[in-house]
Amino acid sequence: MFARRRFAVLKNLLEYIGIEPGRLHFSWISSAEAEKFQKTAIKVCEAVTALGPAKHMIKEIGKVA
Repeated sequence: MFARRRFAVLKNLLEYIGIEPGRLHFSWISSAEAEKFQKTAIKVCEAVTALGPAKHMIKEIGKVA
C-alpha cells in the first residue's frame, strides 16, 4: 500500500505542474502475468497517444524562456 500512497502524491504533484492525469498509470501486475502486462502497456500507450503532445512542455523556436 506504500506504493499506492506514493502514486497518489506523485499524481497530485504532476497535475499541479500541468501534466494531464491520463499520462500516468498505476497497475499491480505479477511477473507471471505477461499477457496482462502486454495488454496494460498497450492500453497505456494508446491513452497517452490519444492525448497528443504535452503542449506546455514544448518550447517554441525563437522564444526565450
